[in-house]
Amino acid sequence: MSTNEYQPPKVWTWDQESGGKFANINRPVAGATHDKSLPAGEHPHQLYSLATPNGQKVTILFEELLEKGIAAAEYDAYSVDITEGEQFSSGFVEINPNSKIPALLDVSKTPATRVFESGSILLYLAEKFDAFIPNEPGKRTECLNWLFWQMGSAPMLGGGFGHFYAYAPEKLEYPINRYTMEVKRQLDVLDRQLAKHDFIAGDEYTIADMAIFPWYGALVLNEVYDAAEFLQAHEYKNVIAWANRINERPAVKRGRRVNKVWGDESEQLRERHSAADFD
Repeated sequence: MSTNEYQPPKVWTWDQESGGKFANINRPVAGATHDKSLPAGEHPHQLYSLATPNGQKVTILFEELLEKGIAAAEYDAYSVDITEGEQFSSGFVEINPNSKIPALLDVSKTPATRVFESGSILLYLAEKFDAFIPNEPGKRTECLNWLFWQMGSAPMLGGGFGHFYAYAPEKLEYPINRYTMEVKRQLDVLDRQLAKHDFIAGDEYTIADMAIFPWYGALVLNEVYDAAEFLQAHEYKNVIAWANRINERPAVKRGRRVNKVWGDESEQLRERHSAADFD
């Protein structure tokens, strides 16, 4: 046993200096840290988010709904700077007590309906507008199978592999190996499914694709963690082909820009209030 091996204490205490890149916003308690109201626009849906993979899921769906001609799906999208702790404002916590993006307020309802957790938002909007979710019970269940697969699997990719491979203050072999093995297994699950179908849940484009693409599609296209070579992403040919098909959709291109505040300025869109904002 290495003399440097970490030995957990009998009782854990919070060290504010530990935790790597995001240590300044992570804490072991919930609730608001400061009072601040959220901005609000004129549309039926008020979205508070950021263009992370979880945030992109929802803005892609909104843009797909509008592309489909569903004008009632109009929305205002405001960026939430999670690196500055804006998700801990009293206004945000009122919509999402878990203080994670994205969070949605549907003000077309009386009283207004709050929706948090990206999977819940996708399901809520798909059901509200009867779009991108199959009506036939068997196909609907298959869509939900994959939606919930993503919600359960992505923490292993983001909080597991992504954290230890890209963000942890030191590179540790055991967790990188552990999570790499799991992520490659997940990619193989997707690759086998996509060998038989054009889309994740079958032959129909659904919210399952919108949920999975920003994580796993972006991963094999080397757009998150810069890890495609490390993971030998080229081996997952069906996932890559699917990811390229999804990435070419105009609504997906727009949705991925909403609430983006980093990278090429031409691709950023801090707030979105109408289609004209993309111009």
